[in-house]
Amino acid sequence: MSVKTILNAEDNATNRKIVRDLLEWHGYRVVEALDGVEAVELAQREVPDLILMDIQLPRMSGYDAASAIHGDARLARVPIIAVTSFGMIGDEKRAYEAGCDDYISKPFRPRLLIQKIVRLLDGTGSCGDAEEERP
Repeated sequence: MSVKTILNAEDNATNRKIVRDLLEWHGYRVVEALDGVEAVELAQREVPDLILMDIQLPRMSGYDAASAIHGDARLARVPIIAVTSFGMIGDEKRAYEAGCDDYISKPFRPRLLIQKIVRLLDGTGSCGDAEEERP
Protein backbone atom coordinates (compact mmCIF):
# COMPACT_ATOMS: atom_id res chain seq x y z
CA MET A 1 0.00 0.00 0.00
CA SER A 2 1.46 3.35 -0.98
CA VAL A 3 1.73 6.29 1.37
CA LYS A 4 -1.11 8.78 0.89
CA THR A 5 -0.24 12.44 0.39
CA ILE A 6 -2.28 15.14 2.11
CA LEU A 7 -1.99 18.80 1.17
CA ASN A 8 -2.53 20.99 4.23
CA ALA A 9 -3.38 24.58 3.22
CA GLU A 10 -3.00 26.58 6.43
CA ASP A 11 -1.42 29.99 7.05
CA ASN A 12 -0.96 29.63 10.82
CA ALA A 13 2.42 28.03 11.65
CA THR A 14 1.23 26.50 14.94
CA ASN A 15 -1.83 24.93 13.31
CA ARG A 16 0.33 23.62 10.44
CA LYS A 17 2.70 21.94 12.87
CA ILE A 18 -0.09 20.36 14.92
CA VAL A 19 -1.76 18.93 11.82
CA ARG A 20 1.56 17.86 10.24
CA ASP A 21 2.59 15.99 13.39
CA LEU A 22 -0.83 14.29 13.65
CA LEU A 23 -0.90 13.25 10.00
CA GLU A 24 2.70 12.05 9.91
CA TRP A 25 2.10 10.05 13.09
CA HIS A 26 -0.76 8.32 11.22
CA GLY A 27 1.55 7.52 8.31
CA TYR A 28 0.57 10.22 5.81
CA ARG A 29 2.98 12.27 3.71
CA VAL A 30 2.22 15.97 4.23
CA VAL A 31 2.82 18.87 1.84
CA GLU A 32 1.98 22.39 2.96
CA ALA A 33 0.68 25.58 1.40
CA LEU A 34 0.65 28.92 3.22
CA ASP A 35 -2.04 30.62 1.11
CA GLY A 36 -4.77 29.86 -1.41
CA VAL A 37 -2.68 30.57 -4.50
CA GLU A 38 0.08 28.26 -3.28
CA ALA A 39 -2.54 25.60 -2.45
CA VAL A 40 -3.79 25.58 -6.05
CA GLU A 41 -0.24 25.49 -7.46
CA LEU A 42 0.88 22.75 -5.08
CA ALA A 43 -2.24 20.67 -5.75
CA GLN A 44 -1.56 20.88 -9.49
CA ARG A 45 2.07 19.87 -9.00
CA GLU A 46 1.61 17.14 -6.36
CA VAL A 47 -1.91 15.81 -7.15
CA PRO A 48 -2.48 14.88 -3.48
CA ASP A 49 -4.82 12.15 -2.28
CA LEU A 50 -6.72 14.62 -0.05
CA ILE A 51 -6.64 18.33 0.79
CA LEU A 52 -7.25 20.07 4.12
CA MET A 53 -8.27 23.61 3.16
CA ASP A 54 -8.33 26.42 5.70
CA ILE A 55 -11.11 28.77 4.62
CA GLN A 56 -9.44 32.01 5.76
CA LEU A 57 -6.26 32.04 3.66
CA PRO A 58 -4.29 35.03 2.34
CA ARG A 59 -4.16 35.90 -1.38
CA MET A 60 -7.07 33.56 -2.24
CA SER A 61 -9.75 32.25 0.10
CA GLY A 62 -10.07 28.56 0.75
CA TYR A 63 -13.46 28.64 -0.98
CA ASP A 64 -11.93 30.07 -4.16
CA ALA A 65 -8.95 27.71 -3.97
CA ALA A 66 -11.27 24.69 -3.60
CA SER A 67 -13.29 25.81 -6.63
CA ALA A 68 -10.12 26.32 -8.68
CA ILE A 69 -8.73 22.93 -7.68
CA HIS A 70 -11.91 21.07 -8.56
CA GLY A 71 -12.05 23.00 -11.83
CA ASP A 72 -8.88 21.16 -12.92
CA ALA A 73 -9.85 17.81 -14.48
CA ARG A 74 -6.86 16.05 -12.88
CA LEU A 75 -7.93 17.25 -9.43
CA ALA A 76 -11.72 17.10 -9.73
CA ARG A 77 -11.98 13.92 -7.66
CA VAL A 78 -9.48 14.87 -4.95
CA PRO A 79 -11.47 15.15 -1.71
CA ILE A 80 -11.25 18.46 0.13
CA ILE A 81 -12.05 19.00 3.80
CA ALA A 82 -12.83 22.63 4.62
CA VAL A 83 -11.28 23.76 7.91
CA THR A 84 -12.53 26.90 9.62
CA SER A 85 -12.00 28.62 12.93
CA PHE A 86 -15.22 30.57 12.64
CA GLY A 87 -17.92 27.92 12.33
CA MET A 88 -20.47 30.59 11.49
CA ILE A 89 -23.91 29.89 10.10
CA GLY A 90 -23.61 29.40 6.37
CA ASP A 91 -19.91 28.46 6.37
CA GLU A 92 -20.60 24.76 5.97
CA LYS A 93 -23.08 25.34 3.14
CA ARG A 94 -20.66 27.69 1.40
CA ALA A 95 -17.85 25.11 1.74
CA TYR A 96 -19.97 22.44 0.06
CA GLU A 97 -20.97 24.88 -2.68
CA ALA A 98 -17.26 25.56 -3.32
CA GLY A 99 -16.73 21.85 -3.91
CA CYS A 100 -15.53 20.71 -0.51
CA ASP A 101 -16.42 17.14 0.42
CA ASP A 102 -16.51 17.66 4.16
CA TYR A 103 -16.17 20.33 6.83
CA ILE A 104 -14.59 20.63 10.27
CA SER A 105 -14.40 23.56 12.71
CA LYS A 106 -11.35 24.49 14.78
CA PRO A 107 -10.62 23.54 17.41
CA PHE A 108 -11.31 19.94 16.43
CA ARG A 109 -10.62 16.63 18.08
CA PRO A 110 -7.69 14.93 16.33
CA ARG A 111 -9.56 11.62 16.21
CA LEU A 112 -12.49 13.24 14.41
CA LEU A 113 -10.20 14.71 11.74
CA ILE A 114 -8.53 11.33 11.18
CA GLN A 115 -11.96 9.64 10.94
CA LYS A 116 -13.04 12.12 8.25
CA ILE A 117 -9.78 11.65 6.33
CA VAL A 118 -10.00 7.85 6.46
CA ARG A 119 -13.61 7.85 5.24
CA LEU A 120 -12.83 10.09 2.30
CA LEU A 121 -9.66 8.21 1.35
CA ASP A 122 -11.46 4.87 1.63
CA GLY A 123 -14.00 6.12 -0.88
CA THR A 124 -16.98 5.88 1.44
CA GLY A 125 -17.86 9.47 0.61
CA SER A 126 -18.58 12.53 2.68
CA CYS A 127 -18.86 11.99 6.38
CA GLY A 128 -20.42 15.38 7.00
CA ASP A 129 -23.53 13.68 8.36
CA ALA A 130 -21.56 11.29 10.55
CA GLU A 131 -22.08 11.64 14.25
CA GLU A 132 -19.19 13.56 15.73
CA GLU A 133 -17.12 12.12 18.52
CA ARG A 134 -18.38 13.09 21.96
CA PRO A 135 -16.14 13.81 24.96
